[in-house]
Amino acid sequence: MIILLPPSETKRDGGDESAVLDWSQLSFPELTPSRKVVTSAVTELASDTEAAQKALGISAKQLFEVERNRTLATAPVMPALERYTGVLFDGLDAASMTPTERHFAHSTVVVHSALFGPIGAGDQIPAYRLSHNSKVPGLPLKKHWREQASRTLASLPGLQLDLRSEAYAQLGETSANSVYLRVVTPGAGGKRVALSHFNKKSKGIFSRALISAGINHDSTDSLLAWSRGAGFQLEHGAPGEIDLVVENA
Repeated sequence: MIILLPPSETKRDGGDESAVLDWSQLSFPELTPSRKVVTSAVTELASDTEAAQKALGISAKQLFEVERNRTLATAPVMPALERYTGVLFDGLDAASMTPTERHFAHSTVVVHSALFGPIGAGDQIPAYRLSHNSKVPGLPLKKHWREQASRTLASLPGLQLDLRSEAYAQLGETSANSVYLRVVTPGAGGKRVALSHFNKKSKGIFSRALISAGINHDSTDSLLAWSRGAGFQLEHGAPGEIDLVVENA
């Protein structure tokens, strides 16, 4: 089973001061050339603070993000699962994982980064700023990543549970054996309504429960059967989708 997550805008500072980004240690080495193209372009962009601020869509208070991009090759690294912060990753709460949970997460969780493409949860990465909609001069990210990331994701065996946002899903298609998870709540007349505010939090909590259970689900039916006993309301949705039904409160 693969649990496919989006990245977060925010990243944790610091990391292993004795280590830097090592391309050979990242998962999916076939993406190395494409990763180098993006990181080179982002690092070069960071030499012009004003241009980088505009391309990244950040405020004057976030200019530290430009410095992060300027030092990608020399900055300390930490596992992706710990690097990313924000609502989804707060719900995932990597810091409290047991060694067994961490091992399972590293073997099942893939994060779809705009900078690195798909990476493993245990991959050591620096802090950076790049979003799916960042406007890197001469490098449209969707066009750059879509075909290559799709090939990588399609090659992964087993069930793929896609928890990415629709925007990050545009950076690469999953395999035929994948299912897209939507977070919904009961609305008027029994119609289900997609959630926004609780979407990321619910995905984080659900992902953590999957990791804690440590079950390598091989089908949607297996996932649905487990969810009932785990306290989640998970149901079939539109074709190729499942709904995580939560209360909007």
